[in-house]
Amino acid sequence: MGRFLAGTMAALLLVASGLFWWQGRAPNAATPAAAFAPPPPAAIEPLPEGDADAVGDAPPMPGEASPQNREQRRFARYDRNRDGVITRVEMMGSRTKAFKALDKDNDNLLSFEEWAVATADRFGAADGNGDGKLTPEEFAKTAPVRKPQAKCRC
Repeated sequence: MGRFLAGTMAALLLVASGLFWWQGRAPNAATPAAAFAPPPPAAIEPLPEGDADAVGDAPPMPGEASPQNREQRRFARYDRNRDGVITRVEMMGSRTKAFKALDKDNDNLLSFEEWAVATADRFGAADGNGDGKLTPEEFAKTAPVRKPQAKCRC
């Protein structure tokens, strides 16, 4: 019985491989070169220069009482023009300052070299003993500094 099943499986594999070989030899239809051309890049809006484009009421300060829940406040922080939708520029606006700090030649493009230099400098600053390796204590120095939250004055 086992030989019968093995023979059947071998025959099916041979038939399948023959079909694949036959399909591979089919003549290819001529396709225009435009079919393989990448689509044109989308127009990229310039990054905002700050909060100059912000209009409307500002979101409440952290200590103020607000009827909004946490997600509504987070949405309001990104929605700079208070139109109820978040555009790409508004979403990326919070990272503009960090991006401009990395973009040393001010061409609004972050090259690999600019990123690599910043990363190497960050690694070098964290590597206290200069051995080229980060211990857990040294690695903890690379964490972003967080502002302490104000205690609730209820």
